Amino acid sequence: MVNKAAAKLRAQLADPDEIVVCPGVQDGLSARVCLQQGFRNPYMTGAGIAISLLGMPDLGLITADDMVRNASMIASLDRTVPVITDADTRFGGPAMVARSVERYILAGVAGLHIEDQVSTKRCGHLLGKELIDVATYVARIRAADAARRRLEDDIVLIARTDALQSLGFDEAVRRLKAAVAAGADVAFLEGMTTKDDMQKTVEAMAPTPCLLNMVSGGVTPLIDAAEARRMRYKIAAQELKATGAIRERQGPDGKVIGGVRECFEVCGLSECAEFDKEMGGKAYADGV
Repeated sequence: MVNKAAAKLRAQLADPDEIVVCPGVQDGLSARVCLQQGFRNPYMTGAGIAISLLGMPDLGLITADDMVRNASMIASLDRTVPVITDADTRFGGPAMVARSVERYILAGVAGLHIEDQVSTKRCGHLLGKELIDVATYVARIRAADAARRRLEDDIVLIARTDALQSLGFDEAVRRLKAAVAAGADVAFLEGMTTKDDMQKTVEAMAPTPCLLNMVSGGVTPLIDAAEARRMRYKIAAQELKATGAIRERQGPDGKVIGGVRECFEVCGLSECAEFDKEMGGKAYADGV
């Protein structure tokens, strides 16, 4: 099999002067708009799929079928454009991870990221994220690598960790390095809250290329593509093609209008957390 999209993405990552600016897309319309504006690397966001497809917050409610179906549709719009997609936790153990990766490969996507949260995961910019142990995380990455080798494909594997929030920077880097040793091509530390951590991640993971994710109303400081390039990031999830920046609008109360958390609240974030509590669950005992 020849994954031309993955080959193009790998060439972009190998170019020392290029940064891959990815607009978040969640459906056919948003993908079409970004393609018409000249973006070369749409990024299918799991949070966006949860909001747009289910009308629900990003709390691990979307299924593998939901994700692969949408990824396939977006990738089919223009086979010359490398699509990167959120692959969440891959919904199970190594066998399920391998099957899911094979499905993404057949869908024609160029790259995907797999994280170290538990299966009942949540958006990386929310509170109270729970993690699997390092061995289980490495098994996920190893299974993904085995799947692409079995299909003789070169889809780009991106290792994401959400460990910074609860376990600290050093543990997050340790997890990313273990994932790279298991076969990941790109490192992705989610939920960084300072520019210092953003810079230190690239330095700690060198020469592995790093992905930077920023969303309006999220916890990570917003920088433009020029600053991300100076920090030596290779992939940046941003929304403006010309500058690679994200714009925020604030209301009279100082809160971001239309930010990711506000979108989740519209889709029932607090109601889901309260329902879990009423049923005797503890998933959101430490906040959300």
